[in-house]
Amino acid sequence: MYLIIFDVDGTLVDSQQTILQGLQVGFDAVGLPMPDRETALSIVGRSLDEAFLDLVGPEHSDKISVMSGAYKEAKVSRRREGLDLDPLYPGAREAIDRLHARDDVLLGIATGKAMRGVRHMLDTQDLHGRFVTIQTADTSPSKPHPDMVLRAMAETGADRSRTIMIGDTGFDMAMAKAAGAHALGVSWGYHDQDRLTSDGADRIIQTYAELDNALGELLDFDKETM
Repeated sequence: MYLIIFDVDGTLVDSQQTILQGLQVGFDAVGLPMPDRETALSIVGRSLDEAFLDLVGPEHSDKISVMSGAYKEAKVSRRREGLDLDPLYPGAREAIDRLHARDDVLLGIATGKAMRGVRHMLDTQDLHGRFVTIQTADTSPSKPHPDMVLRAMAETGADRSRTIMIGDTGFDMAMAKAAGAHALGVSWGYHDQDRLTSDGADRIIQTYAELDNALGELLDFDKETM
């Protein structure tokens, strides 16, 4: 079996606006200035506490719990109001459904989101039943620690040579390589292609239309069943 693991934010869904809104709430809660957009989005993929710590530095580590709490509370409130409906990137649903239909493929998720956030995404995008393993910040150290990929392989019995992590950040690429898996970068997310390459991307795709060919090359898929 092949195990294909997707990141969520910046890879499957375009969540930059809702992430920035949440970060702003967190900074407002402790009276610190919000960093510029590029800097703020550079931490996407990290677990929430680590993301805030990366942005404010160790000198403000005592404020992290308040910032994270405010972010989470704002997320829950907005979702109850039917907001934070992050759209899928073009081609994402078709790619997921096409891979899910193969009898030699297992799909997974590895994300810095909490499980609550993943369930919200699956609910709003009607993607339940596609992913057999879901790894989140609730149970694993923050990316780029390899734990999420290692857990996914352990849960599915997939060999690392047949496992690939698809993501938009260097954290995803470094996590995959540390776990001994393949790393496929996507260009439409939060880290540029130089960062993806330097952190271990085996290949970078520009659109989901290129995904099947990339998987065929990196995983040696049986192309007759593509």
